[in-house]
Amino acid sequence: MTATCSALLISAPASGQGKTTVTAGLARYHRNQGRIVRVFKTGPDFLDPMILERASGQPVYQLDLWMVGEPDCKALLYRAAREADLILIEGVMGLFDGTPSSADLADLFGVPVLALINAHAMAQTFGALAYGLAHYRPGLPFAGVLANRVAGPGHAELLAESLPPDLRYVGWLPRDGAVALPDRHLGLVQAAEIADLEARLESAAALIANTGLASLPPAISFPAASVESPPPLLKNARIGIARDTAFAFLYPANLDTLRALGAELVFFSPLADAELPAADAVYLPGGYPELHLDTLAANEPLRAALRRHHESGKPIYAECGGLLYALESLADKEGNRAPMLGLLPGHAALQSKLAGLGMQSVELPEGELRGHTFHHSRLETPLTPLAHGRRQRDGKPGEAVYRVGRLTASYLHLYFASNPEAAAQLFLS
Repeated sequence: MTATCSALLISAPASGQGKTTVTAGLARYHRNQGRIVRVFKTGPDFLDPMILERASGQPVYQLDLWMVGEPDCKALLYRAAREADLILIEGVMGLFDGTPSSADLADLFGVPVLALINAHAMAQTFGALAYGLAHYRPGLPFAGVLANRVAGPGHAELLAESLPPDLRYVGWLPRDGAVALPDRHLGLVQAAEIADLEARLESAAALIANTGLASLPPAISFPAASVESPPPLLKNARIGIARDTAFAFLYPANLDTLRALGAELVFFSPLADAELPAADAVYLPGGYPELHLDTLAANEPLRAALRRHHESGKPIYAECGGLLYALESLADKEGNRAPMLGLLPGHAALQSKLAGLGMQSVELPEGELRGHTFHHSRLETPLTPLAHGRRQRDGKPGEAVYRVGRLTASYLHLYFASNPEAAAQLFLS
């Protein structure tokens, strides 16, 4: 049995070419035509999916052959193809970057690649770059090339003339400040923080209407696949999850996994809530606590409630931004420092440069889990790590994992579906 659906993977020569803007514009355009659009993001990312979810009106899941795994990727695509008119996959970095890469994913599932090229300050070299992307890997399904940030019709014509005849030119998009998405040190600004996001999405959709992307791409077949449900190890467990603009880095698949394990999920805001909801365990995900130092520090009732939760021996799982919140103090890039929860001895400070990046696995007493790290802060703590991650690229030691009582904390963002049974143990009393 198979499911058939139009599909396209949007990639580029590198990061910063405008993949998210174009993917979001495509999703919104086809959604406006009354079509069901399911969007996926290749590789680990929290920020791009927030934009893509707003554009499509549907949750956005990760597709990564290492972190998510081929069986789960296959099942996610099949499930989407059964209900959608169009599947869009936003690539990560450049088309061939990483092992596995966006090209590996497209090749495995037969999804045609749209090459998006930032043509600013470029002329005939556009054709050479497009040719290289299309032919670097023989047999890679290739849908065509789209020029982005083009100066005008004359520039667009010059770009089109540079392409070899076997490459489809689907059109061009102008440089337009009303469409571009704002960013900060970890990537794009969160969707909830962009006041005019709807207007930007509609503007991007209007530009897509003038390209060859206004028509649905050819349909492809996705083979039937499913993933076995995990045992209900968290049945009757109530997990309190921090979720607001300070703590928003949550994979939908992580929440799905916890629910599949039997947990009831309740959400609270460390920024706004004075009380912690009744919970058997707490999940402090990543985010931007450094942008909300004073508000987090001033919410002493909630900080006290989290300390009582920890002192009572109940589990807390904290990752990246959650780890920073669990420390004694945190400083932003300007050196402004504020007290945090004090559950872990130590202090952290934001840096101007990237301090950690890449896929990692980690062997915990509960089992092995996969995930990734991406942060700009540095931590000083007297604690001896419980374990260290292992970098996927070269097998070298990665991020430290700390444990104090039933608190487990690390810079790692774990993908719970990589080992649901191990993930469940992090939340069991």
